[in-house]
Amino acid sequence: MGKRSRKRPAPDRPATTRAERDALRGTAPPRRATREKPPAPWGSFPLTELVVLLALILGVFGFISLDTHRGKVMVLAAMVLGSLGGLEVSIREHFAGFKSHTTLLAGSAAVASMLLIAAVGRGALGTLGIAVAAGVLIFVLSFWGLREAFRRRSGGATFR
Repeated sequence: MGKRSRKRPAPDRPATTRAERDALRGTAPPRRATREKPPAPWGSFPLTELVVLLALILGVFGFISLDTHRGKVMVLAAMVLGSLGGLEVSIREHFAGFKSHTTLLAGSAAVASMLLIAAVGRGALGTLGIAVAAGVLIFVLSFWGLREAFRRRSGGATFR
């Protein structure tokens, strides 16, 4: 009696719940989300925290010397590093099923694609229109895909 058997619906009635349908198909139930933050792939080394600290330091020194070219570059680098630090945590939490960051991740993909298209087209007026249209399309498609990925990882929830 050591093993537990899965309940299967009676053959004369249709499966009504997701668990019953999965049991009939023989597929494993979705992975349950954890209530703890997912660990970083590099272990206990505080890489994200160090990147954010570097962004804060660059931001402060950049604002002090904002009137020079070097200050503007430092502020831009601070914004990029800070965004990457937050984006890394969001990606890890989203794909672990801990918290849904669907809108943030879809928006990041859309903005990155618009910046790439605008940079390749060198800011021409027609290129900007194409960039916006492509950004909207990428946002919608990635939103849908990211929502489905979170649903699979979280055990059926679409947000948390």
